[in-house]
Amino acid sequence: MPIQPLPADQPAISFQNVSKTYRGGQVRALDGVSFDIQPGEFFGLLGPNGAGKTSLISILAGLSQASGGAVKVHGHDVVSDYAAARKALGIVPQELVFDPFFSVRESLKIQSGYFGVKGNEAWIDELLENLGLADKAHANMRQLSGGMKRRVLVAQALVHRPPVIVLDEPTAGVDVELRQTLWAFIARLNREGHTVLLTTHYLEEAEALCQRIAMLKQGRIVALDSTSELLKGKASTMLRFKTDAALPAALLDQSRVTGRIVQIKAHDAAEVETILSTLRAAGCPVEDLEIGRADLEDVFLEIMQGAHQ
Repeated sequence: MPIQPLPADQPAISFQNVSKTYRGGQVRALDGVSFDIQPGEFFGLLGPNGAGKTSLISILAGLSQASGGAVKVHGHDVVSDYAAARKALGIVPQELVFDPFFSVRESLKIQSGYFGVKGNEAWIDELLENLGLADKAHANMRQLSGGMKRRVLVAQALVHRPPVIVLDEPTAGVDVELRQTLWAFIARLNREGHTVLLTTHYLEEAEALCQRIAMLKQGRIVALDSTSELLKGKASTMLRFKTDAALPAALLDQSRVTGRIVQIKAHDAAEVETILSTLRAAGCPVEDLEIGRADLEDVFLEIMQGAHQ
């Protein structure tokens, strides 16, 4: 079913000066967040834990009400025109929420009924097939593994063919097969015109999938640009290698260490040589040395460290 086109000046999702406070205003989860997501975009919303991502999506979904500002989905205000806004959305939540009394197919038929959708058996079959659930269609939800339950959540979010798909940490703790299956199907839906909003801590997913990215910190937008411009504007040369030795003190401030893997930022070829000379002089042996461009994780850490505290 084709996505109904929006007017040229109307975004698929619009956040305008959105704020959210708790405890009588003592805790501010969102502080004047504003950005638009255009129809057909694959958009990433990134940030550390506590940045405000879940608060923003809860407001978008109508599960929480903003303290200030406005949110619209396909031109429908999520408060004053809730029914139309909710029908335009398909949301895959972080939590594994399911009804233990029904089979997979029954759950999808019931979800269809919530949106007044009838006669969509062919679409349900397509969802089951594309999400690797066809052989589980008649299994009770209680019998499914965590990964299979998450596939059902994705199918439930898509069963009414929403023009806007929101994926809130959809691959957290799931296996590689599900990740590949999910992204192949979501990428197809995006090519067909669906707008996708993704939150994830797997930054390689965001880099590979998202056309534009917004980064949140402490309830504020600290970066908003196309993925390519973020990488171009912040990225520099990165040295990556493995070592069992302690790094020289002179390199500690510019290094990121994960187990045996060390990443060090360098701005040009001369600095690369200086780093290698420092390692040699300190007797620090390296293995599997690679020199390449920074990835989105490097950019994310640099922006978060440089953003206001």
